[in-house]
Amino acid sequence: MSLKTGDKAPDFSAKTHLMEDFSLSSFDGKENVVLIFFPLVNTGVCFNEMCTLRDSLHDYDKLNAKVIAVSVDSPFAQKLWVEKENFNFTFVSDFNKEISKKYECLYEDLIGLKGVAKRSAFVIDKSGVLRYAWVSEDAGVLPDFKEIQKTLSSL
Repeated sequence: MSLKTGDKAPDFSAKTHLMEDFSLSSFDGKENVVLIFFPLVNTGVCFNEMCTLRDSLHDYDKLNAKVIAVSVDSPFAQKLWVEKENFNFTFVSDFNKEISKKYECLYEDLIGLKGVAKRSAFVIDKSGVLRYAWVSEDAGVLPDFKEIQKTLSSL
């Protein structure tokens, strides 16, 4: 059964790219969250997606939203990419694939790689409720950032 708007967002805890403890529930009552799943660091489409987020982060700040990027890469690989590309938001490692499973956005097989996160976007309000949910079967398709921001502006 797929997650849909109005559902309670599955909580999770994991390590960030800085090896810090992260918990989605830490935003409850404080900030909206834009949770972005992407397949893999250092890949072309993912680079474009993360650069778009980096370059428009001030728009999300104005909407009282925290951008969190999630991939199945190790926190160490994420950290190298964040530093190289000057990404200015938090990356969370789903190395064990538990978060992607909870959000039902895990490829069984993507170009021969087993268990890679599907490109997906979720907007979670301060109450922990999904207000936007999008999961792509095509790793080459980016989320609709305007629709994400429109959802945030309605909260």
